Amino acid sequence: MRNSTLLFLVKSEDGKVGEICLAMKKRGFGAGRWNGAGGKANEGETVEAAALRETEEEIGVRPKSISKVAELHFTFANKPEWDQVVHAYLCFSWEGEPVESEEMAPRWFKTGEIPYKEMWPDDVYWLPKVISGKLIRKAEFEFGEGDIILRQDVEEVGAP
Repeated sequence: MRNSTLLFLVKSEDGKVGEICLAMKKRGFGAGRWNGAGGKANEGETVEAAALRETEEEIGVRPKSISKVAELHFTFANKPEWDQVVHAYLCFSWEGEPVESEEMAPRWFKTGEIPYKEMWPDDVYWLPKVISGKLIRKAEFEFGEGDIILRQDVEEVGAP
């Protein structure tokens, strides 16, 4: 499986995530959905370096520090070439402001207003946990035709 990344800029309020930057994917894989910045790691590139590079390319900011919060395994029954392991990060400190690119159009959302119905269907299973401060050791999602989730399993760090 190929390695990919997702990075979410977040603003904290009283030590909790208050807002999250999502970006509307304008073309390619995931077009028409809100998501974090990210993409495939190039050959010889670490997933951390890929997350930083993709964030700068897609929304124009340079993350200062990132924290890995989840490892997501995706399989697609009808499109195995889409199978991937996604390493998800939160970023609380960056240089610049998010700007629209040819790839993505960023926007800030309060945590209670995240448009889950306009995102990948798996996000509702793991992103709220991450926003609340939990870490995801491993999450597995199997997608069928029409991006229907056939199977899902989310394992938190410290969970039995």
